[in-house]
Amino acid sequence: MRVALHSVVRAGAERQYEAEHERIPDDLVAAFARVGIWNWTIWRSGSDLFHIVDCEDFDAAMRELQDDPANVRWQARIGPFVDRFVSDAGDGAPHPIGQVWELTTQRSQS
Repeated sequence: MRVALHSVVRAGAERQYEAEHERIPDDLVAAFARVGIWNWTIWRSGSDLFHIVDCEDFDAAMRELQDDPANVRWQARIGPFVDRFVSDAGDGAPHPIGQVWELTTQRSQS
């Protein structure tokens, strides 16, 4: 499955956020593999961050990562740079945003 996320970096922390993501910790990469996350891409426009996560099951992966030591360390390290996640849930947690349209889906229905 593929999900999109929208988060917001704290004002003035954009460069630090990018620097932290030049190379994430190897143990976090291994944790992602264990929970079925194959790829995670992040784009930034101003303070808005847009994530695409390719994974087996996003909700299950997030549950498994919640107490994973590598993820706990990463969240403590990156958390100060992130203001919040934006979603219809409105709770500041990472929830997928709704997909509006996809070219390959349209083509497959033609």
